[in-house]
Amino acid sequence: MTDFYGFSIFVVASWALIVTPGPDLIYVTTQSIARGRKAGFVSALGITAGIFFHTMFAAFGISVILQTSAFAFFLIKITGAFYLIYLGIKGLRDKAPLLPGNSHTGQPTSFKIFIQGLMSNLFNPKVALFFLAFLPQFTSTDLGYIPLQIVLLGSIFAFFCIFFLAGISYFSGNLGNWLAKQPLLAKRIKRFSATIMIFLGLNIATSTQR
Repeated sequence: MTDFYGFSIFVVASWALIVTPGPDLIYVTTQSIARGRKAGFVSALGITAGIFFHTMFAAFGISVILQTSAFAFFLIKITGAFYLIYLGIKGLRDKAPLLPGNSHTGQPTSFKIFIQGLMSNLFNPKVALFFLAFLPQFTSTDLGYIPLQIVLLGSIFAFFCIFFLAGISYFSGNLGNWLAKQPLLAKRIKRFSATIMIFLGLNIATSTQR
């Protein structure tokens, strides 16, 4: 990694990026409200796993393919967009009541929630290109193997991310518990959450390579 000053800049930049509202923050918030703190935390774990994948892609050059190949970018973009839109439509059609923390059959398993978080992050090509552009700026040839430096920086970024998203899931989950006692408002929130998923999918679908 870079020197202490450069690493300090990396930490500040990372936190500035993490706390800025974006798809990951919105996704964890809506999942926490709709399904409870545990679901929010599991979705945050899925998103963090996606960050590790993007870090590896950036470290070993796979993300360059997305940067240089219009077809590869389009394929990943459409896959991610359709997946999020599918989740949103599924949520709109789901008539089960909003009962955070309830384990009734209408609720997805923790594994499914984890996979949804992973997929929502992994199939966002803009995230891949971001890591490819962001992490190498804080490496130094004087410190040895560049890919290893990128992996370490990405791991630190992921740690910051899960710490922040865990806090979001906790506080949003408390809101969800209160909404469970407000059936009409809860129903509207549930529809809003599903609509957000569709919006995120459309946002990815209209993203550009540059």
